[in-house]
Amino acid sequence: MAADGETDGKMDGEVGAQAKFHAMTEGTKEDWTIIATHAAEFNRELPARVLSHLKLLDGDYGGFPVDRLTHSLQTASRAHRDGRDEEYVVCALLHDIGDTLGSYNHPDVAAAILKPFVSEKNHWMVANHGLFQGYYFFHHLGLDQNMRDVYKGHEWYDYTAEFCHLYDQAAFDPNYENEALAFFEPMVHRVFAAPRKSIYLKEEDTAA
Repeated sequence: MAADGETDGKMDGEVGAQAKFHAMTEGTKEDWTIIATHAAEFNRELPARVLSHLKLLDGDYGGFPVDRLTHSLQTASRAHRDGRDEEYVVCALLHDIGDTLGSYNHPDVAAAILKPFVSEKNHWMVANHGLFQGYYFFHHLGLDQNMRDVYKGHEWYDYTAEFCHLYDQAAFDPNYENEALAFFEPMVHRVFAAPRKSIYLKEEDTAA
C-alpha cells in the first residue's frame, strides 16, 4: 500500500494520483484538482483518439464503390481543393465518423464530437447532413426524397445542401486521387486544440 498522501508512489496532485471519495457527495477541492489534472492530460490526446476511431472506417465498404474511410478522405479532399477553411475541411473529414457506433444516427455522433470545437453553422451542417444527403437516394428506398425540406427556410439550409451536393454525394469515385489521412492529421489537431464551448470550462477559458 502507498503511504498516506501518496498513490502508488505518486503524491496527490501529480499525474497518477487519485481522488479519495467513494461517492461524489464526499468530494473535496483537492479531489477535483487531481481529476482536473488527469483530464487535462487525457484531453490533449483527443485528436489522436478521434483519428484512431476514423481509421476504423478503413476497409468497410457496406456495398459502396469505395470504403467509408476513402469516402471521408474524398469528401475532405474535395472541400480542401475547393478552398474551404480548415474547420470546414475537418468537418468534411469527420462527417461519417459515427458510422461504426451510430448506424442509425451517424450524423448525431459526428456532430457531438465536433460540437465543442466548431461554429454553430458547421455543427448544424454535420448534424443534419444525413437528412440532406437523403435527397440523392431516399426515393430508391421508398422514403421521401425531400425529407430535408422540413428545414426549408432555415438559415443554413442552402449551406448544408451545398456541402452534400459538392462534396458528400460526389465522394464515391474509385478513380479519384484523394489526399492521404496524414495530410489532414495536423488540421484535426489544430481544430481540436481548444474547445470554443463546454459545460466543463469557465467562459473565460474557452477559445474565442
